[in-house]
Amino acid sequence: MIRISLILSVLLLAPLSGCLGTLETLEECVVSNGTDDNRLTILTYDSFAIPDEVLNEFTNQSGYEVDIMREGDAGSVLEKMLLTSDAPQADLAIGLDNTYLQTAQDNCLVAPHNATVPDLNPLTLIPYAEESAVPFDHGYICLNVDTEALDENNLSIPTTLEELTGEAWRGRTAFPSPTTSSPGRAFMTATIDYFEQDGTVDAMTWWEDMANNDAIFKPGWSETYEIHYSGGYGVWEEGHIGDAWLTVSYCHSPGVEAYYGGNSTISMALDIDHASFHQVEYATKINGGGDAAAVREFIEFLLSEEVNAEMPFYNFMYPVRDGLDLPETDGYRYHSPVPSNPAEVSNERIADEMEDWLAAWRDATGYL
Repeated sequence: MIRISLILSVLLLAPLSGCLGTLETLEECVVSNGTDDNRLTILTYDSFAIPDEVLNEFTNQSGYEVDIMREGDAGSVLEKMLLTSDAPQADLAIGLDNTYLQTAQDNCLVAPHNATVPDLNPLTLIPYAEESAVPFDHGYICLNVDTEALDENNLSIPTTLEELTGEAWRGRTAFPSPTTSSPGRAFMTATIDYFEQDGTVDAMTWWEDMANNDAIFKPGWSETYEIHYSGGYGVWEEGHIGDAWLTVSYCHSPGVEAYYGGNSTISMALDIDHASFHQVEYATKINGGGDAAAVREFIEFLLSEEVNAEMPFYNFMYPVRDGLDLPETDGYRYHSPVPSNPAEVSNERIADEMEDWLAAWRDATGYL
């Protein structure tokens, strides 16, 4: 609870330290560079998984040594950038998504990267397509369900969110908190659009109903998917509980399960209109960080066909280069549905209303 209070305080006060008023464009920020030291320091989340041998290849090509600074989830990356804005400790941030990027921009935390960018999948450019951030991977976040558990308990596959408030689902759903998890934040954002489209109740009433139906809330995706979800690879991990038949993950998570399970998975992604969210993850130069040339070269390396094509294996996400997709091998592509009608919530609205949504979510669920 102390950490969440700190984040909220920083988010509220940070705009006063870097810029005056509400930012409309990057040009309103004072952009600066630190001292180049022939090293590239990357600030990212814990699960960023480009192998050391690939990073060593970048060093061999460019001459820049790479240091990785890990800070939990994307929210922790943003928090670190806010707390160190007067004396940045890294040059490049990797992992801010389209629910966090606008806040970073509004607080003057990012700067133009000046990289030469190849043709990207047009879908990845819809949330943001300007000079202070470039997509490096993307994917859709949605509900995943354990089909075997449903069969064993004579339950049908849910086709609406409202079904999950029923008695059959009591204690059988698990959600990562939107205050500390980027998938949790993205799914909560999707529920805003879902219930605005539906018009029966508002999103926070549904979240309150889910809390009253003993939904499991945890700080991050790892706890919900790996520990509580019964349909994923967590079943093989020590400490697995498996009391949730449904959780929030990526729509291609069943594809990952199938790929590593010999083209077999019991997990299924649900394509419910407006209940999924297209997440785009960005590489951004940190304003005030050094080694601008190293940042530029690493972004170009990250977007090279050789590296970006491997994102489904390195980072378990879609590549962003135009024409690249998930692999067909062992059911990866087959078990990874693309939502037919994902939520539509603009970056600007997310930035303007997110703190109100988070406060309402905490009130509705009682989870801090």
